[in-house]
Amino acid sequence: MNNNELQIAYYPHNQIDTKKWDTCVVNSENSRVYANHWYLDRVASNWNALVIGDYQYVMPLPVRKKWGISYVYQPAYCQQLGIFPEPGIETAVFLYKQIAQKFRYCDVQLNAANPPADNSAPLSFTPRDNFLLWLGAGYEKIADKYNNNTTRNIAKALKNNLTISTSIGLAEYLNLKKSNTDPKIIGQNLAVLKNIIAFCQYKGFGEIHGVYDSRNQLCAAVFFCRWKNRVIYHNAALDNNGKKLGAMFFLLDQFIRKNAGNDLTLDFEGSMLPGVARFYQGFGALPETYMQLKINSLPWLLKWIKQ
Repeated sequence: MNNNELQIAYYPHNQIDTKKWDTCVVNSENSRVYANHWYLDRVASNWNALVIGDYQYVMPLPVRKKWGISYVYQPAYCQQLGIFPEPGIETAVFLYKQIAQKFRYCDVQLNAANPPADNSAPLSFTPRDNFLLWLGAGYEKIADKYNNNTTRNIAKALKNNLTISTSIGLAEYLNLKKSNTDPKIIGQNLAVLKNIIAFCQYKGFGEIHGVYDSRNQLCAAVFFCRWKNRVIYHNAALDNNGKKLGAMFFLLDQFIRKNAGNDLTLDFEGSMLPGVARFYQGFGALPETYMQLKINSLPWLLKWIKQ
């Protein structure tokens, strides 16, 4: 599509047609749960959008203001946003430049189907890692690709008299999360997480799996979000006892065993942290690259502060 043919609009939040928006996102091959209007409403107090045509392409833009300057940011619990559906390079670059014309600062994570442009001021693209595990191969074939550390930890966990539940309550999960997360990190985001999980459970595509130790104490749990053909390892909680018992290895192995043979992809949501990445790769997960887009046209002093 030629840029001259693109009819683009910048919509503030209250002017977005949410039905057309969600239709576009849901029907996109690169659909991500994070881009639905109901999800964005829960993670961003204000989000606007670039829209091409009659919602032919959409791009959410969460917006904040600091020092009198509006900027685009990536909300918590929101790994990939960007453009939906998958754009050609010309359309993608056109949208990136539209952001640069409207905002002096932007730091967002695109989705894996969004191509980067050349790194030329003020646009800057940095690759980030996600990890995916296709579950359709069947359990034996998947487990055969576990690394030695993962296999050893599962074997250890099986000796520890652990039990698993696929219907952990939200309150119990949040208690485990809060008790084992630095308050400075979780902060007000705990209320956001609670809102996301509650809505996903209400709609039937959110579930919390957990592991109890021999004393019937919850020591590990994961909130999984099912979206189209992906099951997202959305959020996890683990206490020190669970670490010693290998509870998270046990939980994921049981989840894979239960869902293996289905045309589903387990989406681990990252990570750029080497230790976390090794944990995911230990189950045979393969990397998926997506881009972080930064735009910095701030005055020189503010630009230096944000670098």
